[in-house]
Amino acid sequence: FILGGAIAHQLSVGFVPVRKKGKLPYKTIGERYSLEYGVDEIEIHIDAVAKGEKVLLVDDLIATGGTASAAVRLIERAGGEVVLCSFVVDLPELGGADRLRAMGKQVVALAAFDGH
Repeated sequence: FILGGAIAHQLSVGFVPVRKKGKLPYKTIGERYSLEYGVDEIEIHIDAVAKGEKVLLVDDLIATGGTASAAVRLIERAGGEVVLCSFVVDLPELGGADRLRAMGKQVVALAAFDGH
């Protein structure tokens, strides 16, 4: 939240938190995604994204891309258009950024760290 909120403030645009299921106080829509050890779900408020609204997805880390790709699907299902996925750190060997690119998304990261 610190990154997304700060960036939204600097751009003078709205901020939409994407949270694990049950963490938001209002009516929500959710998207399930697979983990190594099971399934999880993220949510946004049902009225958070207007149809056709452009969205910058911001997170601290992209690893396998499970959460980020679920966030893209969720935002698009709500009517938004994810125009850029941005991260502080990319772990390229885990393939998350490539997973988002395969969805047609532009991906940027401030730093990338290989696993070796």
